[in-house]
Amino acid sequence: MKYFLTGLILLIFLEAFSQHQVGHFNTTYQDPSRGNRNIETEVYYPATTAGDNTPMVSGQFPVIVFGHGFVMVWSAYQNLWEEFVPNGYIMVFPRTEGSLLSTDHQEFGWDLQFLVNKIQQEGANNSASPIYNGVANNTALMGHSMGGGASFLAADSLCTNGNTNLKTLIGLAPAESSTNGVSSINSALSVTVPSLVLSGSQDGVTPPNDHHIPMYDSLASSCKTFISITGGAHCYFANTNFNCDFGESTASSGISITRQEQHDVTFDFVNLWLDYTLKDSCDALTAFQDSLANSNRITHNQACNLNPIASISESGGVLTSSQTGVGYQWYLDNTIIPGANGVSYSPTSGGYYTVQVLFASGCPTISAPYLYSLVSLPEQSSFENQISFYPNATSGKFTLQLNQVYADISVKIQTLEAKTLFVKNYKSVSSIPLELEGSSGTYLLAVSNSKGESATFRVFKK
Repeated sequence: MKYFLTGLILLIFLEAFSQHQVGHFNTTYQDPSRGNRNIETEVYYPATTAGDNTPMVSGQFPVIVFGHGFVMVWSAYQNLWEEFVPNGYIMVFPRTEGSLLSTDHQEFGWDLQFLVNKIQQEGANNSASPIYNGVANNTALMGHSMGGGASFLAADSLCTNGNTNLKTLIGLAPAESSTNGVSSINSALSVTVPSLVLSGSQDGVTPPNDHHIPMYDSLASSCKTFISITGGAHCYFANTNFNCDFGESTASSGISITRQEQHDVTFDFVNLWLDYTLKDSCDALTAFQDSLANSNRITHNQACNLNPIASISESGGVLTSSQTGVGYQWYLDNTIIPGANGVSYSPTSGGYYTVQVLFASGCPTISAPYLYSLVSLPEQSSFENQISFYPNATSGKFTLQLNQVYADISVKIQTLEAKTLFVKNYKSVSSIPLELEGSSGTYLLAVSNSKGESATFRVFKK
């Protein structure tokens, strides 16, 4: 216990001091495809010191392009950039489409789409930019309310056009966007990247049954997850904001958690999802799935083939993986077998075999153990039904019990490698005390009688 606590404290200490500072700059980009439309943009990035235009931390960092809610300003999402940027992400906020009377959801979606590509160009080509040479290819589209719906519009276009930077779509209480004849729900039909939708169960501004759930259901993603935060609100994904909070006060009821509690739930899941989709962390995916299964703060739905189940089959002394991947690693008793990297493997010794299968995308999967013996078990006869033994597993001593007295009985104990450890003949017995000598593992117990009948069993020594 002492060492566990010391390690835990050290881990917390290291994580606290490995967090980055938050740098920031403001710029206005122009989209030439829309008559040089001005897109004023706020960019937050991992920096060596906090502040405007401060030096970026060495390395390349994934990008989150974020769309704000209706008549909300980017600064209402300070809780998000202060959470994600220190963890190694660049956050990009367009300030467009903030008007009460003339907001255009489609234009906002195009702004988000434009920024997904523009930030890549900024990092690659603009040597005067604070994020020069610091932008990784992996990008997330994320948005709240109106911005969440606009993110669906942007993801639709990017997926349709084969954009390779976009890795995930995350909607925080996304609103159905329907100006100019577009629809976020319809756009979801073309979104193929892994997607995550978070919803407050008490959201009366964009009721989940009318907005979040139809958008989730329509997603064409091979992996998609819907999380409903129990007692959660619409506006609680952001910091306090007068316009949003006023609208919610007239529309939502039954909110039973605090804003901070909703932030905590959101960060618990979104941090893991970002680390999985943008940083390829399979450990983060495991933790995400575990939290889905065990959290009492949410309900969820998921359609996701994350880890195909692998098994091992045997034919002619050759073991073969049931899953086809881009790479393989075979193990014997949890130890790597050097050079065993094919879909099949021919064992040279007995024991428990497993195979890890690697895929072009997603996380690897490992098979259940397969017990292989150099001594194959013969087809059993009715003689087998006359025999029992106990206990199994044994610490060493066990008893062979026969249902009748046999004039002649032969008992042999072997290892899985076919090495004989014990052979003895017995006459006129129905119960035989035996003992396994050797290390823990699996052994073969062969029993035969004078009629030529035989049976072979596996015995486990603890």
